[in-house]
Amino acid sequence: MEYVKIGNVIIEKTASLAPMASVADKAYRLMAKEFGAAYCVGEMASCKGLCYSDRKTAELLSVSDTERPMAVQLFGAEPEFMAKAVKIAERYKPDVIDINGGCPMPKIVCGGAGSALMRTPELFGELVRAAADATDIPVTVKIRAGWNAELINAVEIARIAEENGAAAVTVHGRTKEQLYSGKADWDIIRAVKQSVSIPVIGSGDVASVEDCVRMYEYTGCDLVMIGRGSYGRPWLFGQILDYFEGKTPRPEPELDEKLNIMRKHIGLLVEDKGERTGMKEARRQAAWYIKGIAGAASLRNRFGSINVLADLDELIKEITLNVGSS
Repeated sequence: MEYVKIGNVIIEKTASLAPMASVADKAYRLMAKEFGAAYCVGEMASCKGLCYSDRKTAELLSVSDTERPMAVQLFGAEPEFMAKAVKIAERYKPDVIDINGGCPMPKIVCGGAGSALMRTPELFGELVRAAADATDIPVTVKIRAGWNAELINAVEIARIAEENGAAAVTVHGRTKEQLYSGKADWDIIRAVKQSVSIPVIGSGDVASVEDCVRMYEYTGCDLVMIGRGSYGRPWLFGQILDYFEGKTPRPEPELDEKLNIMRKHIGLLVEDKGERTGMKEARRQAAWYIKGIAGAASLRNRFGSINVLADLDELIKEITLNVGSS
């Protein structure tokens, strides 16, 4: 097994889980870690929200020992708030603090944060410096290829991040304008890797063991990060771990095993967020788990009406019986 070092944090060089807002919550991260994710980054938290003592924002910084090594992620556009937020984040004892320079969503970009920072390199550098000076915890950044096809500047931004104290940089190979459409440009990840001396984490279009291996080989990145490719498939991290341990990657689970994994995931959701909120969010997770199985479209409608764990258990039992009798 090879390893990558971010500051003083040692991470297996397999695959890590991306920080996906409203998706990669504690339950999602715990499932990914159980199957072998080498590293996780939490959902992004607002610097201003933390500074103004918003309880829900602070909850995003929770780190359990099971999730380590783990980073918490902050977003903002004002260095003074970034520095204060980092000091607050320290209380939760994350292994790494990550700055979001890649979120393309309008509500983040309109405030000058997220991928809007790709258009303000000087401000980006100030944010990184403010964070790095405020803590001894390694500070990393997550960026995109650029703002649009005319402004591909990930190399410039990565260099600025390094110069201002960043311990690593994650590059998603799409522009802000692309959102999550089209194809990720792995050439820009490779270009960043060749331009900085800090570790580079590659992200975009990794949904299999083969994709993960190809990204390592093609870009030379130090770690691969997986986001949407893990939707309803936490075992993907186990398959990748198997490969890098020299084993034959475990096969895709059979339907009954998938349903058991889904049930555990949703149980963790309910445990963390309560049955009402957890079951509401579980509907989307369930849709991902059943994708591709016979009758998935009608099952999505059924899962869309589950309100309590007992509803879920009845539906799982029904699916299992129908498969067994077919």
